[in-house]
Amino acid sequence: MSRADTLALLGRYYEAFNAGNGDGMLACLTEDVAHDINQGDRQSGKDAFRTFLAHMDRCYKERLTDIVLMADEDGRRGAAEFIVHGEYLATDEGLPEAAGQTYELPAGAFFEVRDGLISRVSVYYNLADWIRQVGG
Repeated sequence: MSRADTLALLGRYYEAFNAGNGDGMLACLTEDVAHDINQGDRQSGKDAFRTFLAHMDRCYKERLTDIVLMADEDGRRGAAEFIVHGEYLATDEGLPEAAGQTYELPAGAFFEVRDGLISRVSVYYNLADWIRQVGG
């Protein structure tokens, strides 16, 4: 896969994210995708990712801006940096109570690509900053 192909794939992934199109995001992933959740465990497989998306949709409403995509020359690895604009809709276990608080924070993600699909997604943001913003 070329660098341009990987950038296009990541672009489709984030376009689907901002459209609230979970199926579109899943279409960009391998069946055995590894998902490293910020300050959490690694989950494996599309089914786990689907469950994660449903959880996120229940607890958060988010859109991303200022997305910058990067990829290495052979297209096997990529990265993204962006700003998350969100609303905390329902209390997420172990986190502060939700009351419709809004937040804005920088975040990033790293990717591995195999056979034209994303095989790893690792997302990072400053959880302490998020907790401060939602009043925790």
